[in-house]
Amino acid sequence: MLAIFILFLAASYLLLDPVRKILNDRKERVMKEQKEAKESREQAIRFKDEYDTKLKRIDKEAEQILSDARKKAMQRENEIIADARAEAARIMENAKREAELEKKRVKDEVKQEIISVAALMSEKIIAASVDEQTQNALFEQTLKEMGDKTWLNE
Repeated sequence: MLAIFILFLAASYLLLDPVRKILNDRKERVMKEQKEAKESREQAIRFKDEYDTKLKRIDKEAEQILSDARKKAMQRENEIIADARAEAARIMENAKREAELEKKRVKDEVKQEIISVAALMSEKIIAASVDEQTQNALFEQTLKEMGDKTWLNE
């Protein structure tokens, strides 16, 4: 029995110690790998949170940029419309002014034509039947009838 006990001690010292050492090394390696895996998982969670935060911030920035672009487009549209309305008003004003000038020009031409026809008729009438004294009286009377308005082109 003593021999078996000594053989058991020698065998355990020679065989079990290396196996225990291998098992302890393996246990430490597994624990180290578990610790590294836990740290990697925590780091992955942190990266995911950072990524989600950045995505939300980017979405907000993109929405802000789109909103600003829409506002600028509406403002530009309003400016274009206002410019077009101002241009249309200016064109209408110019057209009215030109129409008034044309109206005055035609009025003046008609007056000149009437004056020249009246002058021709007067010449013929006066030449045929009126002496110089009667002619001067008719001229004065005509000037009084025409008055200042005729000569002022109103």
